[in-house]
Amino acid sequence: MIIEPIAYIHTDFQDKFGLPRQSGLVPLLMGEIVFTSKYSHRDAVRGLEQFSHIWLLWEFHTAVKPDQKGWSATVRPPRLGGNTRVGVFASRSPFRPNAIGMSCVKLEKIYADETPVRIIVSGVDLMNETPIYDIKPYIPVADCIPDANPGYTAETLKHVLKVVFPGALEQQIPMEQRDTVRMLLEQDPRPGYADDPERIYGMAFAGLEIRFRVSGEVLTVCEVAAAQASTG
Repeated sequence: MIIEPIAYIHTDFQDKFGLPRQSGLVPLLMGEIVFTSKYSHRDAVRGLEQFSHIWLLWEFHTAVKPDQKGWSATVRPPRLGGNTRVGVFASRSPFRPNAIGMSCVKLEKIYADETPVRIIVSGVDLMNETPIYDIKPYIPVADCIPDANPGYTAETLKHVLKVVFPGALEQQIPMEQRDTVRMLLEQDPRPGYADDPERIYGMAFAGLEIRFRVSGEVLTVCEVAAAQASTG
């Protein structure tokens, strides 16, 4: 089977550090899906406006292959401290036999009469320029299972940090982005194995780099600066 991108998504994340680990965790995080010329046709999205949410199938296009085989049978989920191994098919790790991701996002608006056709979505967890391979409507009666078992993720679902953001630093962030930045930081961008209260981390977002420390359950923003251009 040969597949090709139908679209690319534009977001405020040029790097993966700081991205929400799952879609929907930061509802304010926006994305713009822009269709390629081949698939930019208003009829292709006819009826999609009736749905509140959509599934995106996409590629982990920056994932580094873990070994010469191109995949590993087991991976270390970062939320489990980076030391516990689980099977690759029991994870959502980017290091997979086929580097395919999936996200459920909220459908905000469709620009079907423009060229190219565009879709605005929220609650994204994708880097800028991520290739999109398919879009499907989210159907609650089929896609929602209220009593589903969350497995080992149950122990990490409630991990939220308290964010201390000095007013002078927060004012350096555009007003419309402040709540989004706070929600991103609350999700704890660090790898699960990182626990050095003296280390300063940097999260690049929307052209800015937000530098912070974490001590216990408290994240303190130390500096806000212009993000350096990515060399990747």
